[in-house]
Amino acid sequence: MSRKDLSHVPPEPESTEGDGNGKGIYWVLKNVLVGPPVRKLFRPIVEGAEHVPKTGPAILASNHLSYSDWVFMPMVLDRRVTFVAKSDYFTGAGIKGWTQKRFFAGTGQVPIDRSGGSASRGALSAGLKVLKRGDLFGIYPEGTRSHDGKLYKGRTGVARLALEAEVPVIPTAVIGTDVIAPPGKIVSRIVSPTVKFGEPLDFSRYAGMSEDRFILRSITDEIMYAIMELSGQEYVDVYAPTAKAQAAAEAKRAEEDEVSPQA
Repeated sequence: MSRKDLSHVPPEPESTEGDGNGKGIYWVLKNVLVGPPVRKLFRPIVEGAEHVPKTGPAILASNHLSYSDWVFMPMVLDRRVTFVAKSDYFTGAGIKGWTQKRFFAGTGQVPIDRSGGSASRGALSAGLKVLKRGDLFGIYPEGTRSHDGKLYKGRTGVARLALEAEVPVIPTAVIGTDVIAPPGKIVSRIVSPTVKFGEPLDFSRYAGMSEDRFILRSITDEIMYAIMELSGQEYVDVYAPTAKAQAAAEAKRAEEDEVSPQA
């Protein structure tokens, strides 16, 4: 598996002309304004980049330790990676709203509306559009950041997307970003994160079975196992929000026990 320092990555051969999908802004941010200083400061390391296709659609399914994951993972690739983001980031008013919208669009984000409770369907639709364009779509199957560094049960949306789009899934692991930017902090420490890409997973044998929940769960578990092997994280067969709520409840009980009068 290849391993290299990405502190001096040459600009990707991509047009800077606007195309309605923010590719021009993406190129400028990645290769001129943001990418070079971030690469020089953090010196991210990549392993297995040869597993990511040079052209054509694919899903990059990654663990999720920090908000900075979506910065470092695309940075080590020559190709653009598109993610989904809350629609709130694209609807702000004034100069701040315009700047925020251009930033998120320019860094490869597409909006989804969570207000109707159909965020998963919105993410699926957005992902299908990206993949039909022949691009790379990044997704975090856990659905949210891990609160304790463990790897949690994956949502089956990644499996449904892979079957409906008929594309391979590249298991991906980002390591060290929770040290760089833990919850609640923009940057805590300067260390070199590692981004690993595994061999593509082909689920074409399940063609036409995107509505079978048992198949979707089987595919998702296979993806999460591959991510676990890359990341070295401890796997917990519980959804991340549930685990986080349980941990908070236990911490609260412990605090109450500590301050309550002893019998």
